Amino acid sequence: MPEELNLSNLTPASPSKRRKRVGRGLGSGKGRYSGRGIKGQKARAGSHKMRAGFEGGQMPIYMRLGKLRGPYSKDAMPMGPHRTQTVPVNVRDLDRFDDGAEVTPELLAEVGLIRNTRIDVKILGQGDLKKKLSVTAHFFSATAREKIEAAGGSATALKEPKAKKQRKRRATVADPAATEESPEPDTSAESDSEPKAEADVEPPADADSEPQAEDSAE
Repeated sequence: MPEELNLSNLTPASPSKRRKRVGRGLGSGKGRYSGRGIKGQKARAGSHKMRAGFEGGQMPIYMRLGKLRGPYSKDAMPMGPHRTQTVPVNVRDLDRFDDGAEVTPELLAEVGLIRNTRIDVKILGQGDLKKKLSVTAHFFSATAREKIEAAGGSATALKEPKAKKQRKRRATVADPAATEESPEPDTSAESDSEPKAEADVEPPADADSEPQAEDSAE
């Protein structure tokens, strides 16, 4: 409604809208099929009250896509995040601050580089940094830390990154280099002992010498 009514802003009242009466014969314009067409799902009762995500009976997209691991039943709720989420800020965005400034997540939120401080901030290394800054954030990439320190600044991490666990691999194939370098067993002691053992054993008696001794006796 306008603030002041006069002849220039008077409008007729909106006419009442009568509801559409369907199925009242062909002469009414909405007879026979009542504006729904011939057969099909949208011609049935309740077809315009389908739930969100219903795709006519085919496999819906939320079932076609893969799921994150973890229990999602109501009994298992609430669940924590499966992925560590951080907000990225590149070093090229830090070049807007004055030389010698102390950059914190609160200052980044004031400038508008991040929305709020509820999510951890990670400084990435895209771009160049020419100013000496004392940057404080939750995480730093190796490239970002190098560029900040190369400009004369300092990088202070609020959280230490978790060390990745390395899987132990079983050696299935022997290393040929190791077999070549392995020393051969010392057989000198065994070779020295063998002649001694042979010397201790008496030689067998000669069968031909016995008849000659008997003949000489005769």
